[in-house]
Amino acid sequence: MDESNINDFKSLKEVLNFQTSYTALRQQLISYHENLIEQEKNTLDLELQQLSTEIEMQRHLSEQIFKDEIDILKQKLNILKSQSHGNFFQRLTKDFRLWYYKRKIKHKEQSLDSGIYKSISNLLDNFKIKTSRYQFLSSNVDEAIRQSYQYPLSELERKKTRIDELNSFIYGALGEQKVVKALETLSDEYFLINDFTVSFSPAIYNRQENDYINSVQIDHILVAPSGIFLIETKNWSEKSLENLNLRSPVQQIKRASFVLFKLLNNEMSNYHLRLDRHHWGDKKVSIRNLIVLTNTKPKEEFQYVKVLAINELLGYINFFKPIFSNSETRRIADFILRINEQRTIVTK
Repeated sequence: MDESNINDFKSLKEVLNFQTSYTALRQQLISYHENLIEQEKNTLDLELQQLSTEIEMQRHLSEQIFKDEIDILKQKLNILKSQSHGNFFQRLTKDFRLWYYKRKIKHKEQSLDSGIYKSISNLLDNFKIKTSRYQFLSSNVDEAIRQSYQYPLSELERKKTRIDELNSFIYGALGEQKVVKALETLSDEYFLINDFTVSFSPAIYNRQENDYINSVQIDHILVAPSGIFLIETKNWSEKSLENLNLRSPVQQIKRASFVLFKLLNNEMSNYHLRLDRHHWGDKKVSIRNLIVLTNTKPKEEFQYVKVLAINELLGYINFFKPIFSNSETRRIADFILRINEQRTIVTK
């Protein structure tokens, strides 16, 4: 999911639950934003009432402050008028101060309205914005709701679209999970390696198939006392089985089997596996190719590959008799794990 930039899901189960409940989730999202818009409208109604009261209070307070300042100036002017001054300089000073007070009183009286407006301008701007929003919500409810859920709904739909595009991967992973769950019930004598992937430089040549193999990938390798089981899992529908564009899992598993046989054969020839030697000669490491169908199983049988339903898997594996000791089985498993960790093998 990370490659799709969808990081909300922690498990395959959560993805499947999302697909199942998508319609309900979509409706829940829309309903949530319907409630959000209703709540916003109610909140705005209360805030507008409070703002209206606050504006009137601030207007009254500012007006009173201005009037008090004018009254103080008038008192100073009257006091100055009542005073008498004898010499020329004192009379000149008095006249200047009288002119100053009259001018200041006139300015205060003329700027009364603008001063009051300035003191409440921020409140008025806020009131105007909230009124506009309230009117929009009241007269365009559906559009307001749509705008509110537009982005989260687009994200929800993006996830749904991307997950739908990955359906084959998702259900393939679900099938693999079912197989792993079944195989994990086997005893500790069995070693399970999931998602075996290895590439080669240069490619390995399969003369019989005239095929140059650059890389192989197989869902599971089960190393058992009875040999090695290569398991490719498909959660295909009947329609998928008939789809000519889908790659044949038979060819896929045959290529992986050839590569693993070649690698094990080279390893055995160098005595690195240290398998117990029988007095007649080297033991044969049997590789059995299995395709497990967790949905629809074809009726046909195929050469070199056994096709099983998931409920047939354990019975088939347990049918074969042990040929390796526990230590031999572990050595084979360790060898395959080292290859898987190496990822790229330089061939000679």
